[in-house]
Amino acid sequence: MKKAELVFIPAPGISHLMSTVEVAKLLVDRDERLSITFLIMSLSYDSKTACYIDSLSATCNRIRFIKLPEDEPEPNKFLFSLIVTQKRHVKEEVSKLVIQSKLSPNSPTLAGFVLDFFCTSMIDVANEFGVPSYIFLTTGAAYLGLQFYIQALHDEQRVDATQFKDSNAELVTPCLAYPLPAKALPSAVLNKEWLPAFLDQARRFRETKGIIVNTFEEMESHAINSFSNGNTPPVYPVGPILNLNRDGDHDVESDKRKDIKHWLDDQPLSSVVYLCFGSMGSFGVDQVKEIACGLEQSGHRFLWSLRKPQPKGKMEIPSDYTNPQDVLPEGFLDRTAKIGKIIGWSPQIDILSHPSVGGFVSHCGWNSVLESIWFGVPIAAWPLQAEQQLNAFQIIVEFGFGVEIKMDYRREFFYDDNENIISAGEIERGIRCLMELGKEKVERLKEMSEKSRKALMEGGSSYTWLGQLIHEMVDIIP
Repeated sequence: MKKAELVFIPAPGISHLMSTVEVAKLLVDRDERLSITFLIMSLSYDSKTACYIDSLSATCNRIRFIKLPEDEPEPNKFLFSLIVTQKRHVKEEVSKLVIQSKLSPNSPTLAGFVLDFFCTSMIDVANEFGVPSYIFLTTGAAYLGLQFYIQALHDEQRVDATQFKDSNAELVTPCLAYPLPAKALPSAVLNKEWLPAFLDQARRFRETKGIIVNTFEEMESHAINSFSNGNTPPVYPVGPILNLNRDGDHDVESDKRKDIKHWLDDQPLSSVVYLCFGSMGSFGVDQVKEIACGLEQSGHRFLWSLRKPQPKGKMEIPSDYTNPQDVLPEGFLDRTAKIGKIIGWSPQIDILSHPSVGGFVSHCGWNSVLESIWFGVPIAAWPLQAEQQLNAFQIIVEFGFGVEIKMDYRREFFYDDNENIISAGEIERGIRCLMELGKEKVERLKEMSEKSRKALMEGGSSYTWLGQLIHEMVDIIP
């Protein structure tokens, strides 16, 4: 039996790592010939990654994790700079794998690299070892299509996409069924400093043997069909890829989880609106007060993951407040004690799967979008950064089962004092629309939720695409 080894290189950070690990699990569970080695890059301020990997080490069959040495990146280009500095460490570890394969006839053959979409510089390393590269995209297929579209506009028609900043233009693209407002373009497209990296990513994607996307055909059929013209590498929609098993949990989080569950157990069916803005999501005091007033005025029950912003100018993940009362309106906790609960860290899968939860005010990170669809919980979109405005547009316009707080809201990657403030009135309106969602949208979401589960079952679309991917990876080893 021919055995194959894949090297997975995820981007630093827990959210990208978790979905990449789930892809690896899918692959090794599906085909016993496959084994996978993860090469892990660390961020000094991200303590969750180490805990998560420790929790996996004993349970992941034929998947192992190697932590690469830490290097200090350039301050203003921390992510791409960090990844480039790690190339020499990756070469060293892959060389060991290749030597081991030659020394032992039972060892698997190196079959390829699977790279996070931020790690395209590692294609050079794969080329040195004479193996193909695959990209794993933690966003959706429409984002991929838009990236190719913007790159083609730039390279073939000399269109500078940063001209769309603050524009009211709409773009007709092959990957979307409806015209996209320029204000919903990903942040990197509108930023002169980040656009070159965005374009280079797309160019390098074209060099790979395939692109694995965390989506499913039934949800993004328009985008997936747009890749059928042969102008891009094959695209494999194998999602939704979700971490539903609470990997990375520890005792402190377990206690918080129980407390939240007990509170939700006491709430009526579909009565609670859940507010969470992702691992990097937090707001300043003025915006926090507006959210609180909007919630109180709506009259709906709520569970709010309220996070403390990182110190200005520091690359740190938001933390929990010691005393949330310090940033909330006076008397808010007393007035809402019977209908609301403020938390810090939140076990999102547990919350969205709970029958008491009827709506989700979200930053529209792609993992959160997929989780909300899986559990059939509608979203009120409040995007912050990255490609979240595009995701919000898809939820509201393309898929037709979301509502908006503000679809084109945008701010810096790390919190700054100059954030735009959304008023309590706008927040109240969005929450009321969310919790009183029309029957047509509810049915549409329910139908997509069922399709998301069927896609992964034997004979489902994602199951079939995964089989095709494994055939390319294992049966045609270079």
